[in-house]
Amino acid sequence: MTGVLRLTLISHAMTEAMAVARFPGDEPLSDVGRRQVPAPIEGGARQLVAPERRAQQTAQLLGLRATTEPRLADLDYGCWRGQTLHEVPPAELQLWLTEPAAAPHGGESIGDLVERVAGWMNSLSGATPTSAVTHPAVIRAALLVALHAPLEAFWRIDVAPVSRTVLHLRGQCWTLRL
Repeated sequence: MTGVLRLTLISHAMTEAMAVARFPGDEPLSDVGRRQVPAPIEGGARQLVAPERRAQQTAQLLGLRATTEPRLADLDYGCWRGQTLHEVPPAELQLWLTEPAAAPHGGESIGDLVERVAGWMNSLSGATPTSAVTHPAVIRAALLVALHAPLEAFWRIDVAPVSRTVLHLRGQCWTLRL
């Protein structure tokens, strides 16, 4: 048996969009978000970060020297970027929340996101401890992949700002460490 890969997924800190339930663009952390980030951490030998500003800023505040990984990018919300939940047509929002293959915003579906994240997870190799600062949607997708959970479970996972989710890869099997 080869070594165990430890993957720590860290959710970015709070933004103004999160505070008002608005679909994000590439906004920075809010003042609250900057205060949420704890002192610098030990990030592991391989440190990765999503390309968006809010993830990059969280990684910097954590003291990580992370490499940008495009596959850790947030879900593409298409034409809903910048809109609040109340500004989106209710029928479209309902479709998106109940049909993982739907993308009424013209961006990425939940199914597409999970497929992208699965591809990234499958590309990880070796026993190099890895830390990745990313988005709640990406962490939800990674959990679905690790647990072989159905896509419909996506909205049942709550990922708090600056939370850490630890997964281990042993052989071909991911496990969740709580």
